Amino acid sequence: QVQLVESGGGLVQAGDSLRLSCAASGRTFDTMGWFRQAPGKEREFLACMWRSGGIRVYSDSVKGRFTISRDNAKKTAYLQMNSLKPEDTATYYCAASDTYVQRLGYKYWGQGTQVTVSS
Repeated sequence: QVQLVESGGGLVQAGDSLRLSCAASGRTFDTMGWFRQAPGKEREFLACMWRSGGIRVYSDSVKGRFTISRDNAKKTAYLQMNSLKPEDTATYYCAASDTYVQRLGYKYWGQGTQVTVSS
């Protein structure tokens, strides 16, 4: 059974950094991605990374501040978030796909981890 478990969220101040982790069980996925959803807003794609070739895709809203990485041996993906802003406050979700996708097409989702950025 596939499980994605996020960790690393918390309450930080504006300008701080956080690193989220997503541990996958079952197998190594071709694509692992990160999304977020703030209250009253739609889920937003943030970044994804392919298993081979090191291909990374970022949304314009986080490009230059957030970095996605993955350790295939550990079946874990990471999202390093720097220069956090209050508008980054949201629940952050990890997602995975058995194929190479970008913003759409994810089959598996984690339960989410809360990130709150105070001003």
